[in-house]
Amino acid sequence: MKIKKLLSTLVIVSVVLFAGCKNDDYVAINAGPCPLVVSVTPTNGATLVGRSKVTSTTASDMAARTTLVTATFNKKMDPKTINESTFTVKVTGASAIVGTVTYTDSTATFTAPAKFADNQTFEARITTGVKDKMGNALQVDYVWAFSTGATILPVITATSPINLASGVALDKIITATFSVPMDAATIITSFTLKNGATPISGTVSTAGAVASFTPAATLSPATVYTAKMSMAAKNLDGTAIVKDSTWTFTTTSIYTLNITAPNGAVAKSPNQLTYNSGASVKLTATASAGYTFSSWSGDATGSTNPLTVIVNGNKNITANFTSNASNFTLNVIAVGGSVSRNPDQLTYPNGTNVVLTPTPNAGYTFDSWSGDALGSVSPLTVNMNSNKNITANFTAPTGTGPGIVNLGTSGDFSILSKTGISTIGVTSITGNIGVSPAAATAITGFSLIMDATNQFSTSLYVSGQVFASDYTLAPPSKMTTAISDMQTAFTTAMGLTTTVIVDKGAGNISGMTLAPGLYKWSSGLLITNAGVTLAGGPNDTWVFQIAQGLTVDNTAIIHLTGGAQAKNIFWITASDAIIGSNVDFSGNILSQTLISLNTGAKVTGRLLAQSAVTLNTATVVLP
Repeated sequence: MKIKKLLSTLVIVSVVLFAGCKNDDYVAINAGPCPLVVSVTPTNGATLVGRSKVTSTTASDMAARTTLVTATFNKKMDPKTINESTFTVKVTGASAIVGTVTYTDSTATFTAPAKFADNQTFEARITTGVKDKMGNALQVDYVWAFSTGATILPVITATSPINLASGVALDKIITATFSVPMDAATIITSFTLKNGATPISGTVSTAGAVASFTPAATLSPATVYTAKMSMAAKNLDGTAIVKDSTWTFTTTSIYTLNITAPNGAVAKSPNQLTYNSGASVKLTATASAGYTFSSWSGDATGSTNPLTVIVNGNKNITANFTSNASNFTLNVIAVGGSVSRNPDQLTYPNGTNVVLTPTPNAGYTFDSWSGDALGSVSPLTVNMNSNKNITANFTAPTGTGPGIVNLGTSGDFSILSKTGISTIGVTSITGNIGVSPAAATAITGFSLIMDATNQFSTSLYVSGQVFASDYTLAPPSKMTTAISDMQTAFTTAMGLTTTVIVDKGAGNISGMTLAPGLYKWSSGLLITNAGVTLAGGPNDTWVFQIAQGLTVDNTAIIHLTGGAQAKNIFWITASDAIIGSNVDFSGNILSQTLISLNTGAKVTGRLLAQSAVTLNTATVVLP
């Protein structure tokens, strides 16, 4: 009875029809329909093949055929493509049987050297290497199974997507088709999908011989996935597949289509934020009042409107519109220099060419144009076909000194610590603070309030956000990256050697005035209540390399003159940094151990510590 039910529900593997056939050799003039396998012997799912009692739907499964397997096509095929490599038969889970393949009329025949062994399940396969006489290939492998015993082992005869498929839709339902109906309960635990080692959640269902995996969320673009059917999958008789079966596929890429339309608008159809690779999008340009559409530029050319764009990469397209007015204005902005115009007029007739010549101020250099002109050509010729606003960009003079230390993402923090941040009293911090790898419990005295997103917390003492390694960070690597950048900045700054001033003041710079430069001490560094003055311009830099600790006595002031800025000052200490009470300190401190601010101390800069930061009614202002 089970066999009868089994045979009554057998599903023949169907071949997917495409709009056109694959043609590996040449373009067919009149290829006709794609090549298909229309019938096979023994039939898919046949049992007792070649035995005294045959359970089959056709007489072709009788004993006379016990060494033969045939496949008939819907059209004449190229005999050269039908051979032992494109038509194979094997015992399920074993190597292919060595046999002979012949082709007559529209039928291919596999002849085994001996009678098929009893009580075995066999898999026959016609591969996509088979082609018709026009060179059009079979679209997917055609697989079927039959048995010389009373039962047939379950065999996966087709998958969707096929193995190594690319450009797979992000909402794809993954399916596996078996040679026989399967036990749904065993499929649920056997059918899995992974991205690398990460399992993808989804729902598994079965319909006869077809098992389906529906992902719970849209798949990621341009990503390789692996589907697996394990040996736990069984048919209705409780027989499992011979071995695990896996296949991989790659999802389609996702691209953006950015449209710019000054003096008009562009409608996109379909109108989406992103598009699958190969998507066709129609762009229709509509001019604003007083303008006429003239052309496309950027990643599209010509003046066809509407325009159909194939999205095969990120695209930026501009719709250009020509003003119907006869005169236009030209507004030029220049900071750090000036721009002369020739001719120099209040308005310009449509089509007039105007030459713009930039002249930098002393110490500045011309860099580029922006606004309604791009590039760095100088002089620049502008065609007045609309009102234009153009900016000439000049680069400020380079300051003296060793240069800015690249803090990376650690520069986003006023205070950053690996082991903890603590405060006593009413402390005021402008900017973000964070700890890692320490957890939020290492931030004490701040009365933290967790944000609803769980990505950060807030505090009455912090004008910014508070981050910790155990928060739900966006991105997840936010804090580990910041700590890594801090350590890299410390190592880089300590490794600077160009034009170094060694052991200034024998480790005591109190009362001195220091010009921009790189300073290095083999001992600790002391600043008494006499303070120190850093004299230089707004682009000048100071780096202080301290082999031991930095000590700043009570009430000391770091004086900045000549426009010097705290953001350009870097105190690098291989030990701790102790800032006394009521100190007014300027600069970024990168310490390999502790940073401590005593009562009333103020720092205009950053505190970046590879151990802890302690505060006592202190103020920290991000420069």
